[in-house]
Amino acid sequence: MASDVTRERIAALPKAELHVHLDGSLRPTTMLELAEAQGVTLPASDPEGLAKAMNAGGSRSLGDYLDKFATTLSLMQEPEALERAAYELAEDSAGENIRYLEVRYSPILHTERGMSLEEAVEAPLRGLAAAEAAFGTRTGLIICGMRQMDGGASMELAELAVAFRERGVVAFDLAGREDGNPARRHRDACRYAAANNLAVTIHAGEGDGAESIAQALHECHARRIGHGTRLQEDPALEAFVNDFRIPLEVCLTSNVQTRVASTFAEHPFRRYFDAGLVVTLNTDNRLMSGTTLTEEYWLAHRHLGLSWEEMKEVCFLG
Repeated sequence: MASDVTRERIAALPKAELHVHLDGSLRPTTMLELAEAQGVTLPASDPEGLAKAMNAGGSRSLGDYLDKFATTLSLMQEPEALERAAYELAEDSAGENIRYLEVRYSPILHTERGMSLEEAVEAPLRGLAAAEAAFGTRTGLIICGMRQMDGGASMELAELAVAFRERGVVAFDLAGREDGNPARRHRDACRYAAANNLAVTIHAGEGDGAESIAQALHECHARRIGHGTRLQEDPALEAFVNDFRIPLEVCLTSNVQTRVASTFAEHPFRRYFDAGLVVTLNTDNRLMSGTTLTEEYWLAHRHLGLSWEEMKEVCFLG
């Protein structure tokens, strides 16, 4: 029954978060403190105003959405900031009963002030480990190559991810501007990760069409797809994804903000779920999307009719 579903009950439901960006999930209060300590100017001087300024609800495309990250990245060029951001994201996640959390980011974007790539991995791993000890939520770190960079940079990041495989890094990813930056440009890095027994999950079908998803799967060894919103454009590929039980990391709010879905009600999540695909719900970026995982489940219930029993199925509890 619809009356059985409340935000409070969803918050108490044991959940997993598989797609959330570290640099897209800072607390506004933390941003203000980091900015004061580092001498960085922000677009607002109070938490409420900053949250509003960082919200990507007015975006016209994925590119507009991604432009917001310049602000958060300017505050995350020191190990202490990365460690704190990771700890607080895990703390916030534990507060809504997220039992397993995978956090993704690209270390190469945090080296502008001299931090090494290794330091840029060690810092968030410390934060996640401390949060895991404090709150009990299991965590993993995903290292992202960036589509707009060259293949050499992605290979360096893939090698870095493999080097930290036994220390908390659980996967390699490709993120960034999808349209015009094909995954095949980075296939050597993805193949290196896969050949060294590291999972690969790739952003695809968000800023580009179903062909982008096909590249991620067939050329780059992806075993999960970040977003996958436009998968429905290729029925044969959709059947392949279903047959081989390839999970989609669905992010409702950010998909509406980036205009890959016109409205929540028109998002294909319901179609994919009803067809039997493996679908998960995720926040993508808590700050830019102004959301929580509880809110994403609530939106799926309100706009797509996801019932309590179906929520448990999405959480692998059914």
